[in-house]
Amino acid sequence: MSAPPPRLRVYLVDDEPVALRRLARLLSATGRAEVVGSASDPEAALRELAATGVDALFLDIEMPGLNGFELLARLTVPPPVVFTTAYDQYALRAFEVYSVDYLLKPIEAAGLGRALEKLERARVGAGGRPPELRRVIEELAAVMRGGREAPYLRRVPSRAGGRIQIIDLAAVTHFFAADKLTFAATVEGDRKYVVDGSVAELERRLDPRQFVRVRRGVLLNLDYVAEVHGWFAGRVRVRLKDGRGTELVVARDRVRALKELLGL
Repeated sequence: MSAPPPRLRVYLVDDEPVALRRLARLLSATGRAEVVGSASDPEAALRELAATGVDALFLDIEMPGLNGFELLARLTVPPPVVFTTAYDQYALRAFEVYSVDYLLKPIEAAGLGRALEKLERARVGAGGRPPELRRVIEELAAVMRGGREAPYLRRVPSRAGGRIQIIDLAAVTHFFAADKLTFAATVEGDRKYVVDGSVAELERRLDPRQFVRVRRGVLLNLDYVAEVHGWFAGRVRVRLKDGRGTELVVARDRVRALKELLGL
C-alpha cells in the first residue's frame, strides 16, 4: 500500500480575519494541507512569502493597499495560486493568470477538495512557470488599480436551498452581520435575506455615496435615513424610514463621514 502524498504547504492571504480562520479550519480538516502562515495585510504577506517556501497560495483578490494581482506581480516566482473571491467576475481573470482554481465565498468543503486535488496534480508536474505569466499578472494588476473594474452593484443574490432570489439594492435599508452570516434588511415587510460575502466585501462593491459603514458590521443605505439623533459617548442614532422605525447606532469614528454625506 503506497504512502499518502505529503501534505501541501499553503499560505493564506485575506484582509478579513474571519475568512482566514474559517479557511484555515477547512484546510486543516482535510488532512491534506499544512497552513504554514497567513496574513490579513498584503504587505506583511509579501515579506513572509519571500522567506517561506510554499506549495500553494490561497489569495483574496480585493484587498486594501494591494489587490491580489498586485501582490502576485511583486513575487519573484509566484507559486500556484487559488483565488478566493465573492464575485464571479474575477473567475475568468483568475484562470487567465494560470491559477490552479478559484473559490467563491463562502468557501465550501467540496470546492476546497477539488482545488486541493488540482494543486496535488500540479505539484507532481511542477516545473518552471510560463514566461508570459509575469506580463499577464502585471496587466491585470494595472486594470484593477486603474479603476476599470465592474460597476457598483445594483442588486445582490440571496441563496436559499436550490433557489436564488435577486434583491434590488433600492429596496435594501441596510446590511448587517449576525451569527457569522450577512443579511440584507429590506423596506418590504420584516423579512431579511442572507447574502454572499462579508459586510466589508459588500462595502467595496457598493456605491459609497449611497451605502456607508456606520459601524463594524452594518452598512446603511442613506436613502432610508429619516432622522439623526445625538447619543452618548460621541455616537449618534439614525432612525430609518422603513415603516418600522428601525434605529441603528453609529460608531463615534463613523459619525463625521455620515454627517458629511447627509449634508449636516
